[in-house]
Amino acid sequence: MSRQMQPTFVLVHGAFANSFSFAPLQAELGLLGHRSVAVDLPGHGFDATYPRAYQAPQDLGGLATAPGAIKGVTLADNAAHLIGILERAKRNGPVILVSHSRGGMTATVAANQRPDLIDRIVYVSAWCPVDLDVSAYYAEPEMATVDATGLASAMVGNPAELGLLRSNFRTADPGALAAFKAAFLADGTDEEFLVLLNTFQPDENLDAGTPDDRAQADTWGRIPKSYIRLTEDTSVPLAMQDRMIREGDALTPENPYDVRTLTSSHLKWLVDPAPAARVLGEIAALSLSPTGS
Repeated sequence: MSRQMQPTFVLVHGAFANSFSFAPLQAELGLLGHRSVAVDLPGHGFDATYPRAYQAPQDLGGLATAPGAIKGVTLADNAAHLIGILERAKRNGPVILVSHSRGGMTATVAANQRPDLIDRIVYVSAWCPVDLDVSAYYAEPEMATVDATGLASAMVGNPAELGLLRSNFRTADPGALAAFKAAFLADGTDEEFLVLLNTFQPDENLDAGTPDDRAQADTWGRIPKSYIRLTEDTSVPLAMQDRMIREGDALTPENPYDVRTLTSSHLKWLVDPAPAARVLGEIAALSLSPTGS
């Protein structure tokens, strides 16, 4: 395959995450001969804020009031940043945009605005709002099993005053840690969980989008799309993932999702990435076939 025909996977992280969590997946993709780019959305990665009060010994009072660089960052900012990366990647050949969790919101907005830059869009247990805003989905029956109370126990400060969401992932509280593990990596070891938790950043932006940020049939709907279901996910339960698929298929029945399934919690596919890399490789081959199907 010529380099001009080789697709580039552009990987978009979820909430409180960053490009670092994709390193094992990128290694597997590289060993399979695939090119990939992991994105840090604005205020993430090396642009994140780690207040001194977040270090040990922690100063929870200081942590509750310390400013964060992600304050004021919007979903539109995320999409504009991603589009800039897609423009650069597209110069080298086909682009497969892969998003996880909250990153699906950014991917969807980018696809609405610039479908010409994306040869296939892939959601991995990711949000692709069609009928409702993402915040409204949380009140739906498919999300009833999500333990919001346990996760909220580690939230620090007043989001309205901070202008951001802040979570103390370095807490030693056993209840909060148990809630995090159950939500993110129930199928991983305690050691894997703690390593992964320490890749998280404390701050996330507040903007969850508007009706204008939902998938649009005339732009997003033109892009071939895949959805990778994670069967053991308790953060975005399988029932909600399947609802995203149904709504997307109803919006563009002539362009339904190519659906794949992995046995994984919300984050196990990143800790043990070989199965996901193989599936993405299959999707890449599908994208380059003469019919695209």
